[in-house]
Parts: sequence; C-alpha cells; structure tokens
Amino acid sequence: MPIAAFTLTSTVAAASGAGSDSGATGEKEKAAVATAGDSVTHEENKRVPRGARWTQHYFGCSDGSKTELHADVLLPERLPKGKKVPVILAASAYFGHSGELASEGWKRTGPSARFQEFMKGTALFDEGYAFVMVDTRGFGGSTGCPDFGGPGDQADVKAAINWSAKQPWSTGAVGMYGKSFDAYTGLIGNNLKQDALKAVVAQEPVWDAYRQFQANGLFRWTSPIASNTYNTIASLPQLPDDDKRYRGNADYEKKHPECPALNSLNSSIGDPDDPYWADRSPAKKAQGTDTPLFFAQGFIEPNTKGEGMAEFLDNHEGAERGWLGQWDHVSGNERTEDGRLAMGREGWFKETLSFFDEHLKDVEPKVTYPDYAVQDSTGIWRAEKSWPTTDRSPTLRLGDGSYTDTGGGSTTAAKGTVQTADNGGAGLFVWSEPVAKSTQVTGTPKVSMTARGEGNVMVKLYDVAKDDTAVMFDEQVSPGWTPTGCPWTSSRPTGP
Repeated sequence: MPIAAFTLTSTVAAASGAGSDSGATGEKEKAAVATAGDSVTHEENKRVPRGARWTQHYFGCSDGSKTELHADVLLPERLPKGKKVPVILAASAYFGHSGELASEGWKRTGPSARFQEFMKGTALFDEGYAFVMVDTRGFGGSTGCPDFGGPGDQADVKAAINWSAKQPWSTGAVGMYGKSFDAYTGLIGNNLKQDALKAVVAQEPVWDAYRQFQANGLFRWTSPIASNTYNTIASLPQLPDDDKRYRGNADYEKKHPECPALNSLNSSIGDPDDPYWADRSPAKKAQGTDTPLFFAQGFIEPNTKGEGMAEFLDNHEGAERGWLGQWDHVSGNERTEDGRLAMGREGWFKETLSFFDEHLKDVEPKVTYPDYAVQDSTGIWRAEKSWPTTDRSPTLRLGDGSYTDTGGGSTTAAKGTVQTADNGGAGLFVWSEPVAKSTQVTGTPKVSMTARGEGNVMVKLYDVAKDDTAVMFDEQVSPGWTPTGCPWTSSRPTGP
C-alpha cells in the first residue's frame, strides 16, 4: 500500500534557468516592412507566416495616460475586402521584433516567431481568424514602464481587446491565447469583464503574482530572476529596419531609468497584503467573472506554479476546461528531445481551435472533450467534471521527530531514521499509516505542526510504494516560528 511521508529541511534548493520557446533563426534576405496601410506577405518577408498578411499599428492605452501601444496584426492573406473575421489576441512582453527573451539573431525585422507553431498547427488563417500581438507597456514597440500585470498592464489589455474588436476586419469577437506571461494577461482579460472577450486559452499562467514570487514570506528563485529578465527584455535593441516610431518607443527606458529600478524594487515587497500584490492577483479578482476558460497547468513545473489556481477556479463562474498533470513549464504542443509530447497527450491544437470555434464563431463542437483531462503520476489520464474533485478530506497523523540544524549537508537515511545535523543530515522523515486502498490526492494538502526554535521550514510530501520507491508530489516552504513554539501550516495546490 502507498503511504505518505514528509521531510523537513532548513534550506530551499534554488532552481535556475528559464528557457525560451521561440526557436527563431536568422533572416539574411532583404525583407519588406509592414505599415498600417501596406501589408506584407510571406513572399515579401520570410518572417511572416505562410497564408498571412502582416500590418503594424499604434494606438493609445485605455487609462488616459500617454502610453502608446504597438500591435503586429496577421490577417488571412486572401481575406476578401469587407470580410470580417474573429480575432485571437495575445498581449505580452515577448513580441519584440529582435527576440523574446534575448536577441535571436534576426537580420531583418518582422513579426515575432512566438506562437507561429500554434498558427500553423491550427491552420489559423485558413480557418478564418486574425492573430493580433500587442506589446504590453515597456516592451517591443510600446512605451511606458513594465508593470507585471498591474493597473498599467490591465489598462493595456483592456485597450487591446477593444481595439481588436473595433477594427474594420474584425467581427467584434475576441479570444485570448498565451503561455506564461501572455497566459497571465489572458486571466487579466477575463477579470476586466469586457463584452468583446469571448474566450481565454491560458497555458501555465500566473494565477497570483505574490505567490508566484514568494511562498509564505520567503522569496522563490523566480523573484530576482523574473525582474532581471523583464528588465533585460525591455532594454533589448531592436532592428535597424524597424520604423522610426517603433525604435523610438523601444528606447523609452533609455530616457526613463526609473523603469527597471521600480520593476526590481516592487517585486521585492514582502507584505502579501500590500496594494502592489493585491493589484496583481487574478485569482482574487476573478470573483463573478464568466469568460469561458481553457487552461493547462503542470504540477511539477518550477516556474509558474499552480499557486492560486484553486482560488481562481472557485471565483470564476464561466465555462471551464483544463489539462492538468505531471509536466514542466511547457506548451500543449511541445515535445521532449526524444520526440514525445511533453504533456503526454495529443490534440492540443485541435481542442483549442474547437474551443475558439465554439465561443467566437458559435460553431457546435464536432468532438466532445472532457471538462478536465487529468494526468496522474503514472502518466495515466482520466476525465473529470471539475477540479479539484474531493470525496473527503481525511486527517493523517504523521508522528513526531526532532532535528537540529548546524548547517550540515543532506544525506539519505534509512526508513524511519531521524536525521540530525550530528549525523550529517538536513531534515527528518516521519511516516503516516499506509492507506487501505488506492487513493487520488487532489486539491490543497495542509500540514500542521507544533515546533520550537527559529528558522525556515520546507515540507515535502511523498507517495511511497511497498518497495520504498517514492514520488514527491507536493512541497512548500514557510518562515520559522517563535522560540516559544507555535502551530504552523503549509498549503498549496498539489498534483492529482
């Protein structure tokens, strides 16, 4: 029978490295540059996806500020004059013409390569959609300071939705698509309650910015890395054949050194109740919203964890569909080095297109999809009507133990052994009673303990088989306690 255990440690291992999913290559040929009135096709500029026409646009923000936003628009190449199409919108920091996270070696300008696999995989332009990429403030061809989902970014998303809905080639129906940051802006779009926004597809989003950067008052590795990353993206040099307006907007930070300073300073605020974090919690702001949502969330990813997901889903009242399981910070179509789907499931593009067809075109789905497709730790998928699915909430006693930390390293102790600094350990294991039958753990586990001393604590939960092989399915950290001792609780979403 599987049994549960947890281990306490005094330090948090830092993760490192957040890779780009752009995969762009250099373009050496002379390429045409689009304007608002002159569109450019793939034959004129190889960076434009096949079957599309590229134009560039500038428009103001919805907050009345002087912030100017830039958009790259891709329309079906053979769209008849006067014909209207629904819009798939992505609002992001990652659409700069020179690269997503760093310079990608392009010699000529053109629309970002981000999501071109999505466009190809769904045959998006043949299916009669426009794709609009809006640079949020501080990035690409938009002015302003980066705002990481705050009131400024919210105003940008609102402006992008309404601008996309009002264009002469638009039916007025807008859906949002993204992964990571541009999935975060999709959740923000839902919370803005704009009539034009009909659906959101969000892969690995930020559900709550505070819990993205900090855990119970302790900084995650993402906190300093994220602020530095976005400062770097905001300062990327753009390409010499970009128009003068675009290059001028991209250089905004050169005249406003307060932008990177504020970005770094604000993300270090430690109070979860500070207005800065309250403004950046899609989970808390989702109450009463009803935009249809299709999302994907990996439970073992180290970047945009599922912190706040259950709260968002509890507050959200619209239709929901989700893929949840044991994967990293990946897209639904992404493959591993050996060619396997990183999420382990076929059909991301097909299901996404069906979702947009249903909500932007009022097309009845030809295939019935589960509300929630959930992958367990063995790789098996099951269909659920909701998440989390709770039959009951049992309480298991984990037992007692002692541990003294003097800075020693980690070792592996035999089952049941209490590790201490004296014997070279860095934590202790305690064990629950074996469960009597196969059990699915979903939702938010909580661990409570009474302890004495000062320090930080990490709790890890394991599913342990009869042969002592184990799978770690949940972890959380928290600052320590007072010298007199007090109860302490860890809670966060866990895998299915």
